[in-house]
Amino acid sequence: MDELELAPKLAVLKALAADEHVTRVAERVGLPQPTVSRWLGELGEQLGAPIITRSGRRVRLTRAGRLLADAAARSLAALEPGLREVEEELDPEKGRVVLGFLHMLGRSVVPELVRGFRVEHPHVRFGLIQNARQTLVDKLLDGEIDLALIAPPPDGPEFASAVLFEQELIVVVPSTHRLASRKAVRLGELAHEEFIVLEHGYGLRQITDDLCEAAGFTPKIAFEGQETETVRGLVAAGLGVALLPHPEFTPPAGVRELPLTPRIGRAFGLAWLKNHPLPPAVRAFREHALKTHERQR
Repeated sequence: MDELELAPKLAVLKALAADEHVTRVAERVGLPQPTVSRWLGELGEQLGAPIITRSGRRVRLTRAGRLLADAAARSLAALEPGLREVEEELDPEKGRVVLGFLHMLGRSVVPELVRGFRVEHPHVRFGLIQNARQTLVDKLLDGEIDLALIAPPPDGPEFASAVLFEQELIVVVPSTHRLASRKAVRLGELAHEEFIVLEHGYGLRQITDDLCEAAGFTPKIAFEGQETETVRGLVAAGLGVALLPHPEFTPPAGVRELPLTPRIGRAFGLAWLKNHPLPPAVRAFREHALKTHERQR
């Protein structure tokens, strides 16, 4: 079977697998219905077995047809990144950026970055994915996202990254805690406290574990959560202490926030795959992000 002759029919087969209705498939791919019907008949003849059977106005894929449709879907999935790259190379302003970032950055950091970029590139589209740090690292490796804004940046050889900004970490204790009246706290003073932390896979959990280990102790974990403000609320309820960034909004009653001595911060970096060519729109957004935070330093 001639590959060039087969190529235009891949979209038809993929659409047919999702909706076994020839007329609707023809409308979806922008072809006349007789053309689609003729192609399906010709494919069956070339294969030596029918790929559809008719049932009233609908059709059903045969086993051979289903196998061919699955192969068509895989072929198109492999082709789509190349088509996207070509399209964006011809017109970067029609590109798409898929950005992964931590939940806490969705309140102001990411919206401000996107807003500033769209001033100069109003037609670039965005896919925004929020998740835990390790999930975003995995998605970056799998090619599901173009860029990841996370803390700490990944340090594997397959990644490249640049630090955008640093965020101070503080100790959060209940207002009735023995340390609540202090002006600052050393991390080692918390060795016998019960900690409220984020779950494994979150960058702040990794940082908390690493800092405590460097201070000579393993934290006693009382509760694990998925969101920093939930952790702060559990501290306010008197259930433990936590290492957290400064809140973006007014903290709940019942907590006292104390600086660490010496000061400790976490670095937020923008990461991408080192040996993976980035489409023009993604490169443009990366440069915008780096320049924006360079000016803010």
